[in-house]
Amino acid sequence: MKKTIRLIWQLYPTYLLITLLALGAASWYASSFLSDYFLERTIAGLKTQGQIVMGRIETHLSPLNAGEIDRLCKEIGNSAQIRVTVILPNGRVVGDSDENPTAMDNHADRPEFLKAVSGQAGSALRYSRTLDKRMMYVALPLRSSERLEAVLRVSIPLTEVDEELSSIQERITFGGFLIALFAAVVCLYVSRRISRPIEEMRKGAEYFAKGDLKYRLSLTDTTETANLAEAMNLMAARLESRIEAEVNQRNQIEAVLSSMSEGVIALDMDERVLSFNQAAATMFAKLPAAAKNQSLHEIIRNRNLQRFVEKVQKSNIPVKEDIILNQNGERIININASFLRDAKEKRIGTLLVLNDVTQLRRLEKMRQDFVANVSHEIKTPLTAIKGFVETLQSCAKDNPKETARFLSIIDKNVNRLGAIVDDLLQLSRIEKEKEENLIQLTKTAVKKLITSSIKICKTETEAKQIEINFTCDDSLEAMIEPVLFEQSMVNLIDNAVKYSSEKGKIQINAVKTNSGVVCSIEDNGIGISKKHLPRLFERFYRVDKARSREQGGTGLGLAIVKHIVQAHGGHVTVDSTPGKGSTFTIHLPG
Repeated sequence: MKKTIRLIWQLYPTYLLITLLALGAASWYASSFLSDYFLERTIAGLKTQGQIVMGRIETHLSPLNAGEIDRLCKEIGNSAQIRVTVILPNGRVVGDSDENPTAMDNHADRPEFLKAVSGQAGSALRYSRTLDKRMMYVALPLRSSERLEAVLRVSIPLTEVDEELSSIQERITFGGFLIALFAAVVCLYVSRRISRPIEEMRKGAEYFAKGDLKYRLSLTDTTETANLAEAMNLMAARLESRIEAEVNQRNQIEAVLSSMSEGVIALDMDERVLSFNQAAATMFAKLPAAAKNQSLHEIIRNRNLQRFVEKVQKSNIPVKEDIILNQNGERIININASFLRDAKEKRIGTLLVLNDVTQLRRLEKMRQDFVANVSHEIKTPLTAIKGFVETLQSCAKDNPKETARFLSIIDKNVNRLGAIVDDLLQLSRIEKEKEENLIQLTKTAVKKLITSSIKICKTETEAKQIEINFTCDDSLEAMIEPVLFEQSMVNLIDNAVKYSSEKGKIQINAVKTNSGVVCSIEDNGIGISKKHLPRLFERFYRVDKARSREQGGTGLGLAIVKHIVQAHGGHVTVDSTPGKGSTFTIHLPG
């Protein structure tokens, strides 16, 4: 990864460098300007002094008086603190304030001399080997009648000028250093002022990245950064609002899915689990949370389900089907499969909606069985009645004995039909009164009602010489409807008598428990196989249909008992062992 540099260390050196370059350029320009200024002032001063001296020198040029010229040069040089030199047009020095003219070199090649010979004032700045100093020279032409007689050269050492310039440059340097120091501080301040809002925005962006969208950036007094901060705050507010809306929507969807009794499983095109709700997890023995993104066939081992999913994946229309699950007992699951589509209506997976219809299918089976049983139970006596009536009409008119027998059979079947209708009407009445809360429960002595029920069944009991033992506390009371409770006890006692052998025994107990009142009827009859127990209280359900009809049962007695007990807020149970007998128990709330 490329190494990054903080913004302040990119801005600060740049600003400082620009400032130092500008300051250096200004210092150099100031020094150069002052140097030129002082040199120009020096040249102007030398010209003025030369023009003053020119009058005194010109009088000795024609005729040439070299000795006097040299004397004047030395006199003027001593008094004016300048060097005065007189040079003939051929370059020979005839007078000098500091040296012996005869010992001096020819000056015909000096630049200021050449300029003066051409008729103009000349100047030059150079090092003098004679005086071992840096000198400023100004040469002026001396003319007589438009003829060049000589060149007057005045000069001065630049030592004082250099010292003055050095002093000024030192002050400029010191001032520049102070300015540079101040500029460095100002640049640092400006750099921090520029980078600080950006740094604050970076910190704010980190807060946003961590999910703290309530954090707000402070607005600076700079328009650009203030606009950026405001835009980021607005972005955070909109993100917070959108995320909150998404979370609420997701929570609502999860709440809806969690509240559904139907299981929901979403699959992708590769049959991997995308999502599922709690109902689906319960249906399939608690799907683990890690089931997501796994293949459905890996986490649910059910061939019927696998076959159904494969069928859905190949189908172009929604599919609906019942499958059998053997987890937690045999259950029937109705599956509705539809397609998951994205915003572009492209299919991206499959949605399975699973509904446990075990109870519904069982009720449908019960309804079908009930209709078939009712039809059969009513059709059987009607068929017998119709047959015997036709026999009477055709051939039994002259045989009183046969006629009486046929009429007896017809009467028996009519009574059987009447019993079935009465029991159905009673069931309907009990259910209606329960729904409308019309059953009035009163505190009643239990022993008295059970004793009455035993007496009602006395004829059947004595016919089979069955011994009934009854145990109940005299003070035992329960909230019951006397007539209905007595009817339920009569049905159970009658049922025990029918399926008990000759000289059998029936034990009846009624006791008070922590949960309420429990009444049990135990016989030592033929017993009932366990496979019949779950459906024993269904209407018209018979364990042994032939035996039941021989004994005159309608197939509704136990169903009536169940509905009477439920109307009292209780429930009835049965425990039976084939060959040993059965125990029916009524549980009433306390």
